[in-house]
Amino acid sequence: MALPDDLAGMARGVIDANRYLTLGTAEPDGRPRVSPVYFSHAGYRVFYWVSSPRARHSANIAARPGVEFVVYDSGVPVGAGRAVYVGATAEEVPAVQLPAACDEAFADTAEDGVRQFRPADVSGDAGLRLFRARATSYEVHVPGRDPVYGTGIDTRREIRL
Repeated sequence: MALPDDLAGMARGVIDANRYLTLGTAEPDGRPRVSPVYFSHAGYRVFYWVSSPRARHSANIAARPGVEFVVYDSGVPVGAGRAVYVGATAEEVPAVQLPAACDEAFADTAEDGVRQFRPADVSGDAGLRLFRARATSYEVHVPGRDPVYGTGIDTRREIRL
C-alpha cells in the first residue's frame, strides 16, 4: 500500500485514528520497558496519559525522562501497516499546571467515552497522575516496496509535524 505524498499528513492521520501508543522507557539497568497506554494529544506536540505513579514506566520517567513511543494500528492487514515513531521528554504534570493540562488533555476525548479527569482526580491522595510527553522528533514507517519512498527494505523517514 503506497504512502501518501504527504508523510506528515499520514502521520497525523495515524495519530488521530488510534488511541493507544506503546511507550518505551529505560529500566535502571538500561533494559527497555514498553507499556501500552491510552493517550490524547494536543497539536501532535504534547501527548498525555493517566497512570499510577507507582507503575514501573512512571518510575522510569521520573529517573530518566527521555522516552520513545510508537503509534500504530495492529488490526490492519499485513503489508498495510503505518506507524509513527516519536522521541520525547516525559514527565508527571506538576500539580500547579494540572488545571490547564487537564483541560488540554481531555478536550477531545468525551466522544470516546473517556473519563474527563480533573486535577483532584490526579493529585493528592488519588492513585493516578497525569503524564505528558513533549515530542522532540518524529519518524514514519516506510515499507520497502512503497512506490514513492521505498528502498527495498522497510525504513523510517524523519518528518516534521
